[in-house]
Amino acid sequence: MAAKRREAMRHEYIYGNTARVMEPVKRREEYPQRPVRRRVVSYSVRRNQEMALHMNLPYVILLTLAAFCVLVICVNYLQIQSAMTTRLSHIEELEKQVEQLKAENDATETRINTCIDLDYIYKVATEELGMVYANRDQVLLYDKTESEYVRQYEDIPTQ
Repeated sequence: MAAKRREAMRHEYIYGNTARVMEPVKRREEYPQRPVRRRVVSYSVRRNQEMALHMNLPYVILLTLAAFCVLVICVNYLQIQSAMTTRLSHIEELEKQVEQLKAENDATETRINTCIDLDYIYKVATEELGMVYANRDQVLLYDKTESEYVRQYEDIPTQ
C-alpha cells in the first residue's frame, strides 16, 4: 500500500505541477449550423407591426400636441398651488393680526373699565347736574315688531 501511495505521489508530482495540454476551443464557425426556423406570421400581424413601428407626420404632430397640453396643465397646476400657498400664508398673517388686535382691544377695555369711577360719575350727575333716577311712571315700554332696531328720530307710539 505504501508503494501505491509513493507511486501516486510521484505521479501527482510529475503531472500535478505542469499545465495540461488542452484541446483547442472550436470557433463558432466550426459548429454545425442549425437550420433557422422561421415563424409563420400572418400578413395582417406583420402589417400591424410595421404600422406600429412607423411614425408618420400626423402621429408626431398629435404626440407633440399631447405633450404640450400636459406641459401646460402641469405649469398651471404649479401656479395655482403656489398662489394657494401664498394666500394661505397671507390668511395666517391676517388671523394673527386679528388676534393681536382683539388682545389689544380687551386690554384697552379692561384699562378703561378700571379707570372709570362709577361713584364719581353718580356724585357729579346728582349733585352738580341735578339728575335723578326716573320713576316707574316715567318709563314707557313698547314693542316694535316691524324691525329689529329703533330709529333715533322716529315717533314713539303712545299707549
